[in-house]
Amino acid sequence: MTSVKEFRVDREPTATDLGAGRFVFTDAYSVFDWGQMPDAIPGKGASLCTMGAFNFERLAERGVPTHYEGVVNDDGEIVELADCEEPPTEMAIQLTQVPDLPYDSQTGYDYTAYHDAAGENFLIPLEVVFRNTVPVGSSLRKRGDPADYGLDADEWPDEKVALPEPVVEFSTKYEEQDRYLSREEADDIAGVAAIDDLESVALAVNELLNEQAAAAGFTHEDGKIECLYHDGEIRVADVVGTFDENRFSVDGHQLSKEVIRQYYKREQPEWVDAVSEAKANVADADGADWRPLCEIKPISLPEEVLTAVADMYTAGANAYTGIDWFDAPSLADAVDAITDL
Repeated sequence: MTSVKEFRVDREPTATDLGAGRFVFTDAYSVFDWGQMPDAIPGKGASLCTMGAFNFERLAERGVPTHYEGVVNDDGEIVELADCEEPPTEMAIQLTQVPDLPYDSQTGYDYTAYHDAAGENFLIPLEVVFRNTVPVGSSLRKRGDPADYGLDADEWPDEKVALPEPVVEFSTKYEEQDRYLSREEADDIAGVAAIDDLESVALAVNELLNEQAAAAGFTHEDGKIECLYHDGEIRVADVVGTFDENRFSVDGHQLSKEVIRQYYKREQPEWVDAVSEAKANVADADGADWRPLCEIKPISLPEEVLTAVADMYTAGANAYTGIDWFDAPSLADAVDAITDL
């Protein structure tokens, strides 16, 4: 299901009932949709689990439905985050159905078959993206003019722009290459789940993350959620508000997985270009997986880079939650280290 989280099933979902399972967060990471990369980042899994649990519990306080059931402590019990003595790496969750999404090289992905198999208990095959800023290089700049997003400008400036109101977009979830969708396309792919309701949930999540980030001295720039649909209700699924799912910054410096992306763009641009070329050429191949077409493999990260990125995850989680879960440097020192990469 994922390249950086292990997925365990305790009780299978049915056509009518949710199941039960767990995410086990590992120290693996993925960039550019590659899947698991050569290295592990110490403490990353625990930091993501801790931040995700923290956000799910805050969402519950606001009445936003989620699939979160708690975290697993050292005794194997499902508890609230506050009841853990150490940062957790396992999260207990409700499970829904995830049917196969058939693909044909001539006709593309068959979402009708997905929904025929899913009924009304399924993972919505969309990612819902919310944006508070538009950095230089953002794909949003290619999909519209500044005025389309409430900005008083004829052209995009050569600097990051803060949006007057958050922008919500929809992209594919299970296709080999993510693609942004029109609202009409997203509505079709969502099945019986209402796009307006998905947007409302995304804005509620974004509002919470903005507030939590500001309290910790961060800026929450953008992120995404995934959702399930069960018994007429949309619930937030996967994990939310972490340095993998969202982009945060401190005083203009990135505090997210974007740091690793930028490192590869700078130190191994030939691999990044090869990934882009493979994705572009997959349409001519017999299948949807572009990875076999990529002849260059990613390099391992140097030890000093792994250390700096690990400190970013752990120091950031400490600051975001307001609890020193990890033996980590101060947030300021961690930001200085990743800025120097």
